[in-house]
Amino acid sequence: MNQKDLKEFLDAKVVQYNHPRFLESDPIQVPHLFSLKEDIEISAFLTATIAWGNRKSIINNASKLMELMDGAPYDFVRNHREADLEKLSPFVHRTFNGNDLIYFVRSLGNIYGQHGGLEPIFAKNARKETLQPAISDFKRTFFELPHAQRTTKHISDPIKGSAAKRINMFLRWMVRDNGTGVDFGLWKHIAPSKLSCPLDVHSGNVARKLGLLGRRQNDAKAVAELDDGLRRLDASDPVKYDFALFGLGVFEKF
Repeated sequence: MNQKDLKEFLDAKVVQYNHPRFLESDPIQVPHLFSLKEDIEISAFLTATIAWGNRKSIINNASKLMELMDGAPYDFVRNHREADLEKLSPFVHRTFNGNDLIYFVRSLGNIYGQHGGLEPIFAKNARKETLQPAISDFKRTFFELPHAQRTTKHISDPIKGSAAKRINMFLRWMVRDNGTGVDFGLWKHIAPSKLSCPLDVHSGNVARKLGLLGRRQNDAKAVAELDDGLRRLDASDPVKYDFALFGLGVFEKF
């Protein structure tokens, strides 16, 4: 398939999958329950943090998280008392447990109280063509409070070779235009051109079959290689093709 045919094929798949019905089976439905910017950001960040494994389980546990935070994540993050954190202790999603969650709530409170929120941290550290170094900078800020070492594994670091799938997915949700009703387009100080594809087993396998990715490992180098290929297809919005790659892999078993 030549470049022109590949672009036409994937553009058609973007139209097919970048659609509100995508929400029916995707964790992004959880932040869509909210209207306040900060509620959307925090619910999206926490949902993306636990977005591995069975998608139904992810959605159920992310919904449970919102219930534990009284259906108002921003208010909970900013105004909780130590006693309020006790009810978070029993939470578990795979290896993410209540102790991890309690630190995440404390750190998010620090980020909104001391750093102006999530968006400014990523925006100020964004490079000309990519957000990957900004993710590493964000991780350092996120763990500036006293914390258990085990909790750090729940935010990946591209500088250390990770594909950082979940945080790249969160950034896609926040930055890409909301014209189709899927992503939110809340963050106006970061260009969609800087986003990277949330590379996982499904998108990686499809990208390899289509000749967009040669590297066999799903790591930071593979993300950079896929970024180059997708930006040749659409330099201004390369990550729209995440819908095509993911949909082809999950729904069509391409």
